[in-house]
Amino acid sequence: MAEAAKKPNPIDTHVGSRVRLRRTMMGMSQEKLGEALGITFQQIQKYEKGTNRIGASRMQQISAALKVPVSFFFEDAPVEGGITVSGMSDAGATTYVADFLSTPEGIQLNRAFVRITNPAVRRKVVDLVKTLAEETGETEK
Repeated sequence: MAEAAKKPNPIDTHVGSRVRLRRTMMGMSQEKLGEALGITFQQIQKYEKGTNRIGASRMQQISAALKVPVSFFFEDAPVEGGITVSGMSDAGATTYVADFLSTPEGIQLNRAFVRITNPAVRRKVVDLVKTLAEETGETEK
């Protein structure tokens, strides 16, 4: 029973994962974020795992350092009973994107893709990726 008491709160875990997502999207290390906040990278690790809660003033500092509104960290957060509230949006789609952008490949692909300014080239890249997914049997449903 004592083991359950050590498990992080789902909201703290979610907020921490969103901090990690944004930090990695920006190409920022835990050390750099820690320096910006005046804390150690170990503390950043604890925040990202949800083992340490992030206070309101610290959340504001993280928000500024990562250049996103505080609300970013709570998007699609679980609520009482494990139900996610995400307004009128498709909750699964947002989770899918967050999972994708949590991978090194997802971040690299996203960074490269946004540098493509020609809409026709962007469309060709999307078509290429869809074709490759079909060849591997990983088509969208």
